[in-house]
Amino acid sequence: MSATVTPDLVRRALLRGRVRADPIHRPPWALAEVEFLDACTGCRACIERCPEQVLVRGAGGYPEFDPKRGECTFCGECADACTARALDRAVGQPPWHWMASVGADCLARNGVVCVSCRDHCPEQAIGFRPVVGVATPQIDNARCTGCGACVGVCPTAAIELRDAAACEAGP
Repeated sequence: MSATVTPDLVRRALLRGRVRADPIHRPPWALAEVEFLDACTGCRACIERCPEQVLVRGAGGYPEFDPKRGECTFCGECADACTARALDRAVGQPPWHWMASVGADCLARNGVVCVSCRDHCPEQAIGFRPVVGVATPQIDNARCTGCGACVGVCPTAAIELRDAAACEAGP
Protein backbone atom coordinates (compact mmCIF):
# COMPACT_ATOMS: atom_id res chain seq x y z
CA MET A 1 0.00 0.00 0.00
CA SER A 2 1.28 3.45 -0.83
CA ALA A 3 1.20 6.32 1.63
CA THR A 4 -1.34 8.91 0.56
CA VAL A 5 -1.22 12.55 1.52
CA THR A 6 -4.72 13.95 1.92
CA PRO A 7 -5.09 17.69 1.26
CA ASP A 8 -6.32 19.66 4.27
CA LEU A 9 -9.57 20.99 2.79
CA VAL A 10 -10.59 22.87 5.92
CA ARG A 11 -7.34 24.83 5.86
CA ARG A 12 -7.75 25.54 2.14
CA ALA A 13 -11.30 26.78 2.70
CA LEU A 14 -10.17 29.08 5.49
CA LEU A 15 -7.41 30.53 3.31
CA ARG A 16 -10.01 31.20 0.61
CA GLY A 17 -12.22 33.10 3.07
CA ARG A 18 -14.77 30.36 3.69
CA VAL A 19 -15.63 29.00 7.11
CA ARG A 20 -16.05 25.39 5.99
CA ALA A 21 -14.73 23.25 3.20
CA ASP A 22 -17.08 22.25 0.41
CA PRO A 23 -17.68 18.49 0.37
CA ILE A 24 -15.76 16.50 -2.21
CA HIS A 25 -18.04 14.66 -4.59
CA ARG A 26 -16.11 11.67 -5.88
CA PRO A 27 -17.32 9.85 -9.02
CA PRO A 28 -20.16 7.39 -8.60
CA TRP A 29 -19.33 4.09 -6.90
CA ALA A 30 -16.14 5.53 -5.35
CA LEU A 31 -14.74 3.57 -2.45
CA ALA A 32 -14.72 5.21 0.99
CA GLU A 33 -12.40 8.26 0.88
CA VAL A 34 -9.29 6.70 2.45
CA GLU A 35 -9.60 3.55 0.35
CA PHE A 36 -10.35 5.63 -2.73
CA LEU A 37 -7.21 7.74 -2.26
CA ASP A 38 -5.12 4.59 -1.76
CA ALA A 39 -6.53 2.90 -4.88
CA CYS A 40 -6.86 5.82 -7.32
CA THR A 41 -3.82 6.36 -9.51
CA GLY A 42 -5.02 9.69 -10.91
CA CYS A 43 -4.87 8.26 -14.43
CA ARG A 44 -7.90 10.34 -15.59
CA ALA A 45 -9.49 7.35 -17.38
CA CYS A 46 -12.80 7.92 -15.59
CA ILE A 47 -12.76 11.62 -16.51
CA GLU A 48 -12.02 10.88 -20.16
CA ARG A 49 -14.76 8.22 -20.42
CA CYS A 50 -17.52 10.31 -18.82
CA PRO A 51 -20.01 11.05 -21.63
CA GLU A 52 -21.63 13.85 -19.61
CA GLN A 53 -18.25 15.52 -18.92
CA VAL A 54 -19.16 16.13 -15.29
CA LEU A 55 -16.00 14.58 -13.85
CA VAL A 56 -13.03 16.89 -13.36
CA ARG A 57 -9.53 16.68 -12.00
CA GLY A 58 -9.73 17.92 -8.41
CA ALA A 59 -7.36 18.53 -5.53
CA GLY A 60 -4.32 16.29 -5.60
CA GLY A 61 -5.17 15.20 -9.15
CA TYR A 62 -8.01 12.94 -8.02
CA PRO A 63 -11.32 12.88 -9.94
CA GLU A 64 -14.34 14.73 -8.62
CA PHE A 65 -17.92 15.09 -9.75
CA ASP A 66 -18.80 18.73 -10.45
CA PRO A 67 -22.60 19.07 -10.36
CA LYS A 68 -22.35 22.62 -11.72
CA ARG A 69 -21.33 21.05 -15.05
CA GLY A 70 -24.51 19.01 -15.34
CA GLU A 71 -26.19 15.77 -14.45
CA CYS A 72 -24.60 12.39 -13.75
CA THR A 73 -26.68 9.75 -15.54
CA PHE A 74 -25.02 6.88 -13.63
CA CYS A 75 -24.13 5.22 -16.92
CA GLY A 76 -21.17 3.42 -15.30
CA GLU A 77 -18.59 4.40 -17.93
CA CYS A 78 -16.32 5.90 -15.26
CA ALA A 79 -16.38 2.73 -13.15
CA ASP A 80 -15.82 0.54 -16.22
CA ALA A 81 -12.75 2.65 -17.12
CA CYS A 82 -11.23 2.40 -13.63
CA THR A 83 -8.65 -0.37 -13.82
CA ALA A 84 -7.40 0.47 -10.31
CA ARG A 85 -10.91 -0.41 -8.96
CA ALA A 86 -11.21 2.83 -6.99
CA LEU A 87 -14.73 2.91 -8.44
CA ASP A 88 -16.57 -0.32 -7.75
CA ARG A 89 -20.10 -0.99 -8.98
CA ALA A 90 -20.91 -3.66 -6.41
CA VAL A 91 -24.26 -5.30 -7.07
CA GLY A 92 -27.05 -3.54 -5.24
CA GLN A 93 -24.93 -0.63 -4.01
CA PRO A 94 -26.13 2.92 -4.72
CA PRO A 95 -23.69 5.03 -6.73
CA TRP A 96 -23.27 7.48 -3.84
CA HIS A 97 -24.94 9.02 -0.82
CA TRP A 98 -25.56 12.57 -2.12
CA MET A 99 -28.91 14.35 -2.23
CA ALA A 100 -30.04 17.81 -3.28
CA SER A 101 -30.54 20.44 -0.62
CA VAL A 102 -32.09 23.86 -1.23
CA GLY A 103 -30.55 26.77 0.66
CA ALA A 104 -31.78 30.16 1.82
CA ASP A 105 -30.69 31.94 -1.39
CA CYS A 106 -33.43 30.13 -3.36
CA LEU A 107 -35.47 32.65 -5.37
CA ALA A 108 -38.75 30.89 -4.59
CA ARG A 109 -37.97 30.94 -0.87
CA ASN A 110 -37.49 34.68 -1.24
CA GLY A 111 -40.79 35.37 -2.99
CA VAL A 112 -39.63 35.19 -6.63
CA VAL A 113 -41.26 32.66 -8.96
CA CYS A 114 -38.64 30.16 -10.15
CA VAL A 115 -38.98 26.44 -10.87
CA SER A 116 -35.71 25.79 -12.73
CA CYS A 117 -34.69 22.98 -10.41
CA ARG A 118 -38.03 21.19 -10.77
CA ASP A 119 -38.00 21.49 -14.55
CA HIS A 120 -34.56 19.88 -14.82
CA CYS A 121 -34.99 17.05 -12.30
CA PRO A 122 -35.15 13.74 -14.23
CA GLU A 123 -36.52 11.89 -11.19
CA GLN A 124 -39.26 14.46 -10.50
CA ALA A 125 -37.92 14.64 -6.95
CA ILE A 126 -38.48 18.38 -6.60
CA GLY A 127 -41.99 19.60 -5.99
CA PHE A 128 -43.33 22.98 -5.01
CA ARG A 129 -45.54 23.22 -1.95
CA PRO A 130 -48.31 25.79 -2.37
CA VAL A 131 -48.20 28.47 0.29
CA VAL A 132 -49.48 32.01 0.57
CA GLY A 133 -47.49 33.87 -2.09
CA VAL A 134 -44.90 31.90 -4.04
CA ALA A 135 -44.66 28.10 -3.75
CA THR A 136 -41.39 26.80 -2.28
CA PRO A 137 -39.33 23.78 -3.34
CA GLN A 138 -39.49 20.52 -1.44
CA ILE A 139 -37.09 17.62 -2.10
CA ASP A 140 -38.56 14.12 -2.08
CA ASN A 141 -35.67 12.27 -0.45
CA ALA A 142 -37.02 8.91 -1.61
CA ARG A 143 -36.76 9.98 -5.27
CA CYS A 144 -33.63 12.17 -5.27
CA THR A 145 -30.58 10.36 -6.66
CA GLY A 146 -28.17 13.25 -6.16
CA CYS A 147 -27.53 13.38 -9.92
CA GLY A 148 -26.89 17.13 -9.80
CA ALA A 149 -29.22 18.11 -12.66
CA CYS A 150 -30.74 20.82 -10.46
CA VAL A 151 -27.46 22.31 -9.21
CA GLY A 152 -26.07 23.99 -12.31
CA VAL A 153 -29.41 25.39 -13.48
CA CYS A 154 -30.17 27.22 -10.24
CA PRO A 155 -29.76 30.94 -11.01
CA THR A 156 -28.63 31.75 -7.46
CA ALA A 157 -26.53 28.62 -6.75
CA ALA A 158 -28.88 27.85 -3.87
CA ILE A 159 -28.81 24.09 -4.42
CA GLU A 160 -26.00 21.87 -3.27
CA LEU A 161 -25.46 18.16 -2.92
CA ARG A 162 -25.19 17.06 0.68
CA ASP A 163 -24.81 13.75 2.47
CA ALA A 164 -28.18 11.97 2.38
CA ALA A 165 -28.17 11.49 6.16
CA ALA A 166 -27.77 15.26 6.65
CA CYS A 167 -30.60 15.99 4.20
CA GLU A 168 -32.97 13.60 5.94
CA ALA A 169 -32.10 15.22 9.29
CA GLY A 170 -32.98 18.68 7.91
CA PRO A 171 -31.04 21.89 7.15
